[in-house]
This record gives sequence, C-alpha cells and structure tokens, in this order.
Amino acid sequence: MKVVCWTVAVVIGTTLCAASAQARGGNASWYGSGHRTASGERFNPNGMTAAHRSLPFGTRVRVTNRSNGRSIVVRINDRGPFVRGRVIDLARGSARAIGMAGTSTVSMAVLN
Repeated sequence: MKVVCWTVAVVIGTTLCAASAQARGGNASWYGSGHRTASGERFNPNGMTAAHRSLPFGTRVRVTNRSNGRSIVVRINDRGPFVRGRVIDLARGSARAIGMAGTSTVSMAVLN
C-alpha cells in the first residue's frame, strides 16, 4: 500500500497522510449486524457500505468479486475486519450485489 502525504498551508504546516490502495486485493467477508458504525452513523445492513482497517471514513472503493467479475462501489463507514487474512468487510447488501456468499476473493481500487 502506498501512503500519500501533503502539507496543508492554511493549518500552519500540518501534514496530512492518506492511505492509497491502488489495486489491492484479498479475502473479503460480509456482516449484517450492528447498531452504530465506527463513524457514528446508524448501520444499514442493506447499504452499499463497508468496513476497512485504515482507509478514512467516506472513502469510496470499487470492490470486484474475482470469481464472477461483478463489482460495486462502497463507502467506508466502519472499522474491520477483525479476522486475520481479510482485507474488507462488506455490508450484507453490498455483498449480495456482487454475488458474494460467505467469503470471496476480491480486488479493491480506491476511487477518492
């Protein structure tokens, strides 16, 4: 993963860093329970959202199921997955949209 840093002159020399995953992939899972996300918003199990360990909240990511080629754009609004070997947790609705059952191998591209 590549880390991009820049200095914001308006905020008196504060340096901001953002993780930039160009075309990363790995195992994905889905989750369908929870009341609040780590970003503070109400969890919508049918939403097009996902959990990622380090991407900033609000980041849009294109997730492609490698087994069938279907893809979807999700918004990061939660933290996870907390299982070793997984790179992203999709909300149930977004997992269904790409034909995922259980876990799947996916590729990810950060859009913004």
